[in-house]
Amino acid sequence: MPDRKYPGRRPDSRGPQYRSSNAPAPYARTENRDDIEYLIEGRNALAEAVRSGRSIEKLFIADGLEKGSLTPVVARCREGGAVVVKCDRRKLDSLSPTGAHQGVIAYVSPCEYISVGELADAALASGTAPLIVVCDHIEDPGNLGAIIRSAEVSGAHGVIIPRRRGASVTGTVVKASAGAALHLPIARCSNVNSAIRELKERGIWVWGAEGGESRLLYDADLTLPTALVLGSEGEGLSRLTAESCDGLVSIPMAGKINSLNVSAAAAVLLFEAVRQRISSKV
Repeated sequence: MPDRKYPGRRPDSRGPQYRSSNAPAPYARTENRDDIEYLIEGRNALAEAVRSGRSIEKLFIADGLEKGSLTPVVARCREGGAVVVKCDRRKLDSLSPTGAHQGVIAYVSPCEYISVGELADAALASGTAPLIVVCDHIEDPGNLGAIIRSAEVSGAHGVIIPRRRGASVTGTVVKASAGAALHLPIARCSNVNSAIRELKERGIWVWGAEGGESRLLYDADLTLPTALVLGSEGEGLSRLTAESCDGLVSIPMAGKINSLNVSAAAAVLLFEAVRQRISSKV
């Protein structure tokens, strides 16, 4: 395998802090919603959240308000992947903890996403060979949370998830990750294959996990800058994603069931990378 060069690192650095505590007001935490935890009310608050780059997950807007001064704000929410729901004011009244929603309520992710480039650059500057997990449309929030938890405790530099057709980081995911989702950088991409190309351009080797492959994960050199790609629960890796990887690896199976839950597979792959990296230092 030819060496893929990657830049020098700054020791003891995991890159900049990506999450901002400057949440726009009014800003409420809704304890009775486990799927999405944070709520923004009011037109100015929504506009400020969008302007600051806050990730809007779902936007409820009163009928007739989408046109006018809110048009560019709503458009940016849609471009960012938000679900936009038009509804009457009674619906908004039932959602609002303050009653001062001005016809606009938005739910935002409890984590601040970064770009694939930011995640890769921070990993390359960390002082250790990058280790990144790419989720190819993981749909179950519990699985995504468990993957993030394994990534964090194994020392991975971050996780990449798609903007659409997959779970986002919600309260359920934070809970399933035992809080790891609030500590580990999470990048969100518009296209998984584009994200893989971006990682490869930065000198990171990309391995896809696929059952039945002849190459076992133990035969892949995971001491190099590495990204591990995990497929969806039902379909595994998509064809295009598999073709985008540098190679495919499998976990050996000895039982009558020929597959692992995707979050269990992620833990096996990540800690094989940890094992190899520790062994290479002995």
